[in-house]
Amino acid sequence: MAAQNGKDLLIKIDMTGDGLFETAAGLRATRISFNAESVDVTSLESQGGWRELLAGAGVKAATISGSGVFKDATTDERARQIFFDGETPNFQVIIPAFGVVEGRFQITSIEYAGSYNGEATYELSLASAGVLAFVPDAP
Repeated sequence: MAAQNGKDLLIKIDMTGDGLFETAAGLRATRISFNAESVDVTSLESQGGWRELLAGAGVKAATISGSGVFKDATTDERARQIFFDGETPNFQVIIPAFGVVEGRFQITSIEYAGSYNGEATYELSLASAGVLAFVPDAP
């Protein structure tokens, strides 16, 4: 995979619950992380004393985070609504030259900050709340 622009890694929010996705405005930095727990099934009979893991077991999860500046009241208001209402709507993450990850996420934190002589900023953290779909980019 060739080098990509970081600004092309986008977090999109389902604005209406009907699949109308809009980019979370003003983000400067975004990150998505995938994790899978391992299930250790090592026993006295394990060959050479090496650890054995149970394939296909354990919990899979994804987390998304982003930080930026206020640019759009509509997506900011939607994110606040999702957080305070405890919703788990669909989000999309566009990963350049890789594909699109889509699924339900819960906003686990929203942080607002600002300094006297600087811009107001915000940070979002999201946790997966169900099965995620991945659609790879066409080669």
